[in-house]
Amino acid sequence: MITVGPDANGTPVQGRLGLIVPSSNATAEPEFRRWLPEEITVHAARMELESVTVDALDAMSDDAARAAELLSHADVDAVAYACTTGSLIHGPGFDAELEEQLREAAGVPAVATARSVSRALEALDAERIAVVTPYTADLDAKERDFLEAAGFEVVSIDGRGLEENTAIGALDADDAYRQVLEHVGSGVADDLDAVFVSCTNFRSLAAVEALEAKLEVPVITSNGATLWDVCGSSGLEIDLDGPGALFDCDRA
Repeated sequence: MITVGPDANGTPVQGRLGLIVPSSNATAEPEFRRWLPEEITVHAARMELESVTVDALDAMSDDAARAAELLSHADVDAVAYACTTGSLIHGPGFDAELEEQLREAAGVPAVATARSVSRALEALDAERIAVVTPYTADLDAKERDFLEAAGFEVVSIDGRGLEENTAIGALDADDAYRQVLEHVGSGVADDLDAVFVSCTNFRSLAAVEALEAKLEVPVITSNGATLWDVCGSSGLEIDLDGPGALFDCDRA
C-alpha cells in the first residue's frame, strides 16, 4: 500500500476518498469518518440543496460533474455521489449514467448511492425488501419504481413526509430504529430478505446491528451501501469493519 503523506494529526495517509453531498447534508461525512480507518481520509464537495423535492434534486444533479472535477484536484482515489434520490431522480439507468459522468470528470472510479444500494442488495442475495425513508410520497414512489426496475420486490415502503433536509438531518439512529420496527416488525421480517433505510442524511448506520439482531435479516442504509461500494471500487486495501451483514460481503 502506498503512503501519500501524513494528515493534520500526523497519521500516514494511505488513501483519499472523494464525497459529493448535498449542501444541507450533515450526516454522510461523519458516518463515513466513523467507520473508515484513520489512514483513509475523506474529502467532500457540496451541491446546492435545501429541500428534498423532485425539482430541487433535479437542479442539484447539474452540479455533479463539476463537484467530481474539483475533487480530482485533491488526487482522490475514488468518488462517491452520496445522495439516494438524487441518483435515481431521472429513472432507471440514470444511476449508471451518473457514475460514468463522474468517472470521466474525476478520472477515478465513481459510485452513486442508488446504484450502490442495488449492488449491496445483490451482494446479500436479497429479492424481497422493505424500505424506510424520511421522504415525501412522491419521492417514495420514485424510489419504489427504481428498486423494482432493478429487479427487487418492494414489499412495503414507509416515509416520514419530510422535505427540509435539515429536518431529516436532525433525526438520529434511535429514530431510524423505531421507524423500522414500527413499519416492519418481527412478523413481517420473516417474509423479507432485507430492509433498506434510505437517505444519506438520515443518521441510521449506527442502528444496523441492533436492527439485524432484532429482525434477523440484513439491514442496509444509504451511507452504509455507498461506503461499502466506494471502498470496494477504489482499489485501495481498506480494512473496513462496518456494521452489519453487508460489510462481510465482497464487492463484485
